[in-house]
Amino acid sequence: MLQHKVQTLTGSYSSEDVVFLLKDLSEASLEKSLDERELAIQSGVHYSEMLPVEYEPTEDYLKLFYESLDTYKRKVAVAVGTVSELLIEKRGKNIVLVSLARAGTPIGILMKRYIELVYEINAPHYSVSIIRGRGIDENAILYIVSQHPDKQIVFVDGWTGKGAISKELTQSAVLFKEKYGIILDDELAVLADPGYCSSLFGTREDFLIPSACLNSTVSGLVSRTVLNSRWINETDFHGAKVYWELREKDVSNHHIDVITAEFNAVAPFIVEAKALLKETDRTPTWKGLQTISSIQEQYGVEDTNLIKPGVGETTRVLLRRVPWKILVQDLNDPRLKHIFQLAKERNVPVEVFEQMSYTCCGLIKPLEKDK
Repeated sequence: MLQHKVQTLTGSYSSEDVVFLLKDLSEASLEKSLDERELAIQSGVHYSEMLPVEYEPTEDYLKLFYESLDTYKRKVAVAVGTVSELLIEKRGKNIVLVSLARAGTPIGILMKRYIELVYEINAPHYSVSIIRGRGIDENAILYIVSQHPDKQIVFVDGWTGKGAISKELTQSAVLFKEKYGIILDDELAVLADPGYCSSLFGTREDFLIPSACLNSTVSGLVSRTVLNSRWINETDFHGAKVYWELREKDVSNHHIDVITAEFNAVAPFIVEAKALLKETDRTPTWKGLQTISSIQEQYGVEDTNLIKPGVGETTRVLLRRVPWKILVQDLNDPRLKHIFQLAKERNVPVEVFEQMSYTCCGLIKPLEKDK
């Protein structure tokens, strides 16, 4: 079954940490400017058929990354340990970690490293593509099943927002069973679950995960994933590019090493966090979707893709998109210091919106408002 599928891209991570099951499209011209992409998307082109331009990280990005890494390295380490412990307890040790490229990749590596440190298990770890509206890369999953027929696949992502990827994974699992008779567990293990979409999470607190500050330079130099029939045929994995030209700015391995170095020190906090979560009702309530509906109603936003909930997505909106407004739960929240600073620098209005499950939310300008 797909045994010929061995050629895939390699980013700047070690293959000991992760194997990317992605076709290397580094030579393809896929990038389009923000305006070009938004025009194309509104004309019916799927977002996965092209890529945003991958810029060298600005000083703003890098400063924010290093500050958040220093501030939150222990919090991330505790959350990684907690979700890993809950996972091992629920699914056992005979697992394959399958992270969703690209935000899931660094989290999957951290979980793999934690499990190896604590349980002395070298869990295989792959990174595969899932695309909103098009599902998971079935060729990649078939390959993993062929290589590890006796192991359970565990899907890993960074954080939840609106829950679009969680729903996509569930739909993909249903289709996969229908087509191949193989049952996949569609529950996503995530570092942070402010959208209340999973029962396997390290925290539901909405804080700035350092890897949310950067793009390829904190993800093994790998782009977002691509599904475009011009480059991808039916037997290929989904594709991606590797931006080797950005290697001087690459902090992918530094990010992993800094957080991994905290695991021993935070061991007691992981025990405590796991015990607390085990006493909590962790049933997904999709609370985040209620927030999105309220925002749509109050601000007249028809397209949910223009609503970016959570501190990570709000940060990205301020750094790389055209924000319209920033909504915050509390103007005095110290975790949002960088949000207030970035909004001030870019003259983006900040408004209080208390009825949400996130600490903040970014609203993107609809295209017509730019004209």
